[in-house]
Amino acid sequence: MWIDSRGSTVLPAPECMRLLAVAAQDIGVGRIGLATDQAPIVVPVNFTVYGNQVLLRLGIGFISHAAIDHLVAFEVDHVDRRTNSAWSVLVRGLATLIDDQDEASIAAAPKPLVAEPGDMVLAIRTDVVSGRRFDTHPAR
Repeated sequence: MWIDSRGSTVLPAPECMRLLAVAAQDIGVGRIGLATDQAPIVVPVNFTVYGNQVLLRLGIGFISHAAIDHLVAFEVDHVDRRTNSAWSVLVRGLATLIDDQDEASIAAAPKPLVAEPGDMVLAIRTDVVSGRRFDTHPAR
């Protein structure tokens, strides 16, 4: 186990993937970050983990077009106030559109949280996965 200079435990990739899967089942909301010509953008999205990919369900629009076939970041985190601990996992990888013929991935895609969900499924490869676990201080 490696502790960084600020006291956070650096998590190995398998633990990061486990936490992603737990978070997908529990809260199912993370953030996709991507670069655009104007400025970086970070947007909350619902997600699931399927194999070694993070799957998002998006509508057709600026975010989906800016993400497809580009390197993106995806982050999810959790704070446990009962144990005064928290963790954060960051995935960086290529985002690709799932073909309608890939029925298994389409079926594994996250269930929409919004009233009018999109029908595009985006897969983010888990090329680089990193994470930290750390203690939090109770509110004063």
